[in-house]
Amino acid sequence: MSESAAQPGIVIVGAGQAGLQAAESLRAGGYQGSITLLGDEHHGPYHRPPLSKAWLAGEVEASQLVMRAPELLARKGIDLRTDTRVAAIDRGGRLVQLADGTALPYAGLVIATGATPRLLSLPGADAANVLALRSREDGAAISDAFVHCRAHNRPVVVIGGGFIGLEVAATARKLGLSVTVLEAAPRLLARALTPRLSDWFADLHRGHGVQLVLGARIGHIETEGGYATAVLAADGTRYPAGLVVVGIGVTANDRLARVAGLECDRGIVVDDCARTADPLIAAAGDCTARRLPDGGMLRLESVNNATEQAKSAAAALLGQARAFTGTPWFWSDQFGWKLQMAGLAAGADRVVLRGDMQGASFSLYHFQGDTLRSVDSLNAARDHLTARKLLDAGLSPTPAQAADRAFDLGGLVAKT
Repeated sequence: MSESAAQPGIVIVGAGQAGLQAAESLRAGGYQGSITLLGDEHHGPYHRPPLSKAWLAGEVEASQLVMRAPELLARKGIDLRTDTRVAAIDRGGRLVQLADGTALPYAGLVIATGATPRLLSLPGADAANVLALRSREDGAAISDAFVHCRAHNRPVVVIGGGFIGLEVAATARKLGLSVTVLEAAPRLLARALTPRLSDWFADLHRGHGVQLVLGARIGHIETEGGYATAVLAADGTRYPAGLVVVGIGVTANDRLARVAGLECDRGIVVDDCARTADPLIAAAGDCTARRLPDGGMLRLESVNNATEQAKSAAAALLGQARAFTGTPWFWSDQFGWKLQMAGLAAGADRVVLRGDMQGASFSLYHFQGDTLRSVDSLNAARDHLTARKLLDAGLSPTPAQAADRAFDLGGLVAKT
C-alpha cells in the first residue's frame, strides 16, 4: 500500500520540540498544504526538561507534560501520527518510506529526529536496571526504580556528571535515596562550565549528601539474575547499586540523513537558516550541527535552539531566509538552585564575579579581552535576561561594571 499518489505536502520526521514548532510555524507562516508530523513514540509532543526533575520526583501529572493535545493539532490541520517509524528517505522520489511499507510523498521535508543517549559498552551494561533518560518511558522506569530502591534500601549510582546525571542525582537525594555520582573527568560539567563553577556544583552536591567520585574509571557492572547489583571501578572499588543511571551524553540521530546522502558531521549539517544542501529538506534541533562562517561546526542541545531552528526550517520551506544566530541559552535546576547560562564561554580568558558565591545568588561574567562572551547565573534571573540582551546586541560592559552590583547593566541596552 502506498500514499505516494496523494497530493504532496510537508512531512516532518520527529514529533518533539523542534518538529512541533516547525509544524506550527508553517501554519502561522501561511502554508496551506498538508502537514504530517511523524513521531516514533506512543505519545504526541511533550516537554522533556521536567523528565529529570519534577517528573522523576512525582510532582507533575502526565497531562502536564503534554505540549499540544492531538485535537488542537487537528484543528490546525496538522496530521499527527504517533508510533510511526521512518525507515528511509528517498530524495529522488521525494518519498518518506515508513517501516510498515507505506510511503509518504513530500513537497518539503523537515528532519527533527533529536538525539539518543550514549550507551555504556561494558560487561553488565545491558542489565534491566541500567537506564538512560530521554523519553517519558525512560523517566517512568527510573521513577519506578527509585520506589524499589527506597523500599529495599538500595543506593543509586549515576554514571556521568553532566547536567542530566546531576539533575537525576539531585532528584534522587530529594527523595531520600543514597546517591553516588561517578564522573570520568577530573571535575563536574567540564564541557559546559569553568573550573570555578564546577567546584561550586561539586560542593553543592556534597553538601546535600551526594558521594562524588571524580576521575572515575569503570571496569564493569556486577549483575545477578539480569539486574545490576554494583558498579565496579577499575581500581577495584565496588559501588553497590539498586539502580544505575547512565548520563554520558547523546548522539545525534542523523542516520536517515546520512543514508539519504545528506552531509553529516556529528549531526545533520545545516546553515544558519536550518537548510541542508537539498533545497527541499531542512533540519532542526538536537539532530543538527550548524556550519559556522569560519567553517567550524556548532552543536547545541537545548530547547531554545530546537525552537528557533525549527522556525528557521519552516521559513526555509516557505522560501524565506530566517537566520538563527541568536545567543544560545540553557538552564538546569538542582537542589533549589537555577543555573541559567547565556552565550558560550569558549575563548574566554577572564572571569568576573557579580555577587557572592556563598550568598543567595550570583553570576559569573566571562570575557575574552574586553568582549563579553557568556554569563552563568545562579538564582539571578535578572542578570540572565540582561546578559542575553547584551550578547544579542553585541554589547559588553567593562569587567568593573560587571562586578559592581550597583551598576545597572540593563542601562547599557537601553542606551542603544
